[in-house]
Amino acid sequence: MPGSDNRIAARPHLRMAALLAALAVWGPGLLVMLADADAGNVITAAQSGVRWGYRLLPLLLLLIPLLYMIQELAVRLGLFLGKGFAELIREHFGRGWAYVALAAVAVATLGSLVTELIGIAGVGELYGVPRQLVLPVAAACLLLVVLTGEYRRVERAAIAIGLFELSFFLVAWSSHPHLATVLHDAGDQHFGNADYLYLCAALIGATFNPWMVFYQTSALAEKKLDGQHYRAARADTAVGAVLTQAVTAAVLVAAAATIGTAHGTVSLDTVGQISGALTPLLGGTIGRLVFGMGVVGAAMVAAIVCSLAFAWSVGEVIGLNHTLERQPLRGPWFYVSYTACVGGSAVIVLRESNLVWLSIAAQVVNALLLPLVAGLLLVLAATILPAPVRLRGRYLWVVAGLAGLVSLAGLVGAVAGLA
Repeated sequence: MPGSDNRIAARPHLRMAALLAALAVWGPGLLVMLADADAGNVITAAQSGVRWGYRLLPLLLLLIPLLYMIQELAVRLGLFLGKGFAELIREHFGRGWAYVALAAVAVATLGSLVTELIGIAGVGELYGVPRQLVLPVAAACLLLVVLTGEYRRVERAAIAIGLFELSFFLVAWSSHPHLATVLHDAGDQHFGNADYLYLCAALIGATFNPWMVFYQTSALAEKKLDGQHYRAARADTAVGAVLTQAVTAAVLVAAAATIGTAHGTVSLDTVGQISGALTPLLGGTIGRLVFGMGVVGAAMVAAIVCSLAFAWSVGEVIGLNHTLERQPLRGPWFYVSYTACVGGSAVIVLRESNLVWLSIAAQVVNALLLPLVAGLLLVLAATILPAPVRLRGRYLWVVAGLAGLVSLAGLVGAVAGLA
């Protein structure tokens, strides 16, 4: 029948249209996960691999399910309530808790921006460019990206920059890790060692940056997505969760395969030393270029995401205009907050000399903030979401249990390392 033939012919076009519609939803989840595999992750993973071989690799992989669960709840809030995380906290817990949450995301953002600029400054110094020149240029680039005044344009630019992180897979592949050594180290844990526990806390904090939840809920609201995009948004987040941990694991593997130690006696003190450990795998010039592209890509995308998360949160808590769709003069507080984050972080990096120590310490602070952010997220997801997507039953207890266990591990590691 003619009508039947037309419907059959139309099916490929309908499938293609459905695929394109799903891909249009992708962005916030992938972007926030690329941002999570930031310069702080690179530095922390490299230090972990150098000091402890492959022993911390299982921890990175075991964190993937909880990372997805946490960010998937952020997806639900952003899609089905159409508001940012900070705004939801203010509406349902009051301004007091909202300011506490804002303080947490401010600390996390400052720490992340510091680590991103540490990475960028370190790459500049590899090529003989002083940080006094590199940092102002990097800060100016971050401001220019956001001053475009359109979220989707910022998202596309940030993802394009972040894809340079994939270069770390090439570094890991070139290191030729030995499977027997990987398996041996995986079964040889050192939970009685304070330094080992401290790096565990740092890797937990590097995985669960508090600003990730704030960013993803606000980004979905900014993008004007809703419940019909839930399936695609979940897939976006799942792919991102695996990708970010895989990138971090690649750095750890490469560091462990080159100069990793069985006794935890080797340490890296500068970004240049990290590059020196990894770049010979690909040759001096090419290796330095690949490493530099990976670090700068990771740092730039994370700097954009975390500072946007903070700027959005300021507007949501105080009740000011907080959207990229407004020009700077129509929403000045958004841009003032963003500029202050970037500028303040650049000043700290200019003044501090021991940059690797500072970067790892920032990740440990993130681990200490995890209980607050995860707790607020779980309560909101279990109480104010529409009934069909509300967090409840066995899944509620699974997420709460895993979040509590990881939060406790981060606390124990931080206390052990500081004792």
